Amino acid sequence: MEPLNGFFPLCVISFLIFLTTLTQTLSLTALDDTEYEDWESYLNIPNTILTYGSEMEDAEWQMVQKKGNQFVVNGQPFYVNGFNTYWMMVFAADESTRGKVTDVFKHASSVGMSVCRTWAFNDGQWRALQKSPSLYDEEVFKALDFVVSEAKKYRIRLILSLVNNWESYGGKAQYVKWGNAAGLNLTSDDDFFSHPTLIGYYKDHVKTVLNRVNTFTNITYKEDPTIFSWELMNEPRCTSDSSGDKLQEWIQEMAFYVKSVDPKHLVEIGLEGFYGPSTPQRLQFNPNTFAQQVGTDFIRNHQVLGVDFASVHIYPDSWISQSVGDSHIPFVKSWMESHIEDAEKYLGMPVVFGEFGVSAKDPGYNSTYRDTLINTVYKTILNSTKKGGSGAGSLLWQFFPDGTDYMDDGYAIVLSKAPSTSSMISLQSTRLALFNSLCSERCHWGCNKKKVLQKLLYQEDEL
Repeated sequence: MEPLNGFFPLCVISFLIFLTTLTQTLSLTALDDTEYEDWESYLNIPNTILTYGSEMEDAEWQMVQKKGNQFVVNGQPFYVNGFNTYWMMVFAADESTRGKVTDVFKHASSVGMSVCRTWAFNDGQWRALQKSPSLYDEEVFKALDFVVSEAKKYRIRLILSLVNNWESYGGKAQYVKWGNAAGLNLTSDDDFFSHPTLIGYYKDHVKTVLNRVNTFTNITYKEDPTIFSWELMNEPRCTSDSSGDKLQEWIQEMAFYVKSVDPKHLVEIGLEGFYGPSTPQRLQFNPNTFAQQVGTDFIRNHQVLGVDFASVHIYPDSWISQSVGDSHIPFVKSWMESHIEDAEKYLGMPVVFGEFGVSAKDPGYNSTYRDTLINTVYKTILNSTKKGGSGAGSLLWQFFPDGTDYMDDGYAIVLSKAPSTSSMISLQSTRLALFNSLCSERCHWGCNKKKVLQKLLYQEDEL
């Protein structure tokens, strides 16, 4: 194993302290992975180990980069345990709800979450960021500034999505409305992907957001390491062109454009992960036959120059059947494994499972099933990390603080109301933090710590 860019002594010392503490505390007794007790406290892991590599000083708060099929920060791997809270900017725009943004980051930080995905758009709606093309509400922009600055306080990085495929928060439909109001004769929301005027509207929005100077930190967004990556669109689909050509051309143009404005940050598309016409042999992994007709093409789309990592979502209750069923969990596992394999063999990049969850409104739902689904996602990520694979992390949909039940779409997780889920999240964060801290990105589990770390982080039956 190579030294960690000058940090080798601290790594070794931390590791020896950890092993001593571990053996004294456990005496090599078994740890049941299914019980999810307060794992860090039970093991009495020194905080120096869990915080090592977590950029505690501003000078060390560096950009996340991609190296092969891994994310790295300061030369160390950066595996992600994170969450979605899409409404942060809108809540921050109102003083009466701004505190909920702080609560989200505080609670997420308490269970070790490191990345949040949220919207950097609200087009033509209530509390719109972009009221009309290139016309912005400065107070709402200041609210987004607050979200970014507050994330940094809690050492949580942000994936910022730039537009919606769906009508919520405006989306591509709002761009088409703006185009028609300007005298265009547009007949499909998918004209968003091809009409020069709408493409110009989108590029202007991208340029405005990326060049924004944060009023709280005085840091330009495109220079801020708090931002993990830019997402071109939330769940793009182009059902008017099942060949995928129209969306492919849009991705190519926009990925290049974002990189031309901001070459420092990572870029991802925001796809759900459906396989398309370019890979007929992979269509068997799609959740249904409709998935191959929505104009997306997972492998082809992610081979675009300027796209740094792959994005996949996981919703068996939306794609297979709303009723919770026995087929859902095997689907989750095979869906993830197929995309991790593709990211390794064909794309050479990390893959992040950017949304996953189950709705409490589903027939047959119970909290045990939700924990089983989350556990399946987490274990699949861990199985990839122990091989040095492309499974780079996952983001729960979605994470809420107390007092926001009226916003719940059925998928919300409130830690105070879900102790077993909270412990599971914390355990995953701890495992990934330990791996991030104790190995360099060149280790790939070939170092002397491999056997001990495998037992500590992955083995279910004994430690």
